[in-house]
Amino acid sequence: MANIQPQSAAIQRRPAAIIFLACLTAVCAFLPLTAGQQGSTGQPAASAAGPAQNRTLGPPTMPVEEIVQKFAAREAEFKTERDNFTYTQTFTIQTLDYSGRPDGEYTMASDIVFTPSGKRFERVTYAPAPTLQRISLSQQDLDDLEHVQPFVLTTTELPKYNVKYADHVQLDELTAYVFDVAPKTIEKNQRYFQGRIWVEDKDLDIVKTDGKAVPDIRKGGQENVFPRFETFRENIEGHYWFPTYTRSNDILHFSNEEVPIRMVVKYENYKRFGVTIKIGAAKETQAPPSDQKK
Repeated sequence: MANIQPQSAAIQRRPAAIIFLACLTAVCAFLPLTAGQQGSTGQPAASAAGPAQNRTLGPPTMPVEEIVQKFAAREAEFKTERDNFTYTQTFTIQTLDYSGRPDGEYTMASDIVFTPSGKRFERVTYAPAPTLQRISLSQQDLDDLEHVQPFVLTTTELPKYNVKYADHVQLDELTAYVFDVAPKTIEKNQRYFQGRIWVEDKDLDIVKTDGKAVPDIRKGGQENVFPRFETFRENIEGHYWFPTYTRSNDILHFSNEEVPIRMVVKYENYKRFGVTIKIGAAKETQAPPSDQKK
């Protein structure tokens, strides 16, 4: 998000913002870091916080590198599967005043659908006039909404990241391996995820991510910074875990002010479009013999 407030106005807000941030910090110190929240299609299995999430389990039952390779291959399968589904997406971001009340909002609802010929596209169904006054959405924000917040770490993407094993924990009703993920290098005009992922330890599906899109952009007096977020997945059709809910309660740190924001993304109504096509190695076939004349 880019800061669009004039510096003079930002200076006038700073004392109130400092008071608000101090209070917010004090309150957050006594709250669970990943408090459960009801998603759009029900409570995601990986979203509830509590003592069970802090219980460390035994070490992995296979080499860590093997786990990484297997869940990346599983993610590649999932990406192909999700590309065969339609769904609705609702994105809302609010800026908050010194008392924590919204003072600006941007909302957009859209359907991810297919043309009759099978081409996938986004159809905006609801987009009221935004009321944001202190920040504006950039192209990077829209790209992150599509690619980073519903983070998928496939075999193709894996070489771009350092993936470090962190723990094996109870996550709500699941047990999961925890990995810290960060880009190896930052290439120009590319967006990356940096943070932590939870991988269910039986089928090796990513079920939760917690981190942010990187890099922040500060160049030529322009600032474009991005919030930390959590994305939760749910099991769809008993096969793969699909993103269903993203949330963020964060503070954007600009050079002239701090802007508290609240963001929610809901992914709902997943429906399969046609049949998933899996392309394998080509095989030579022979035509059946034609009838012989007697």
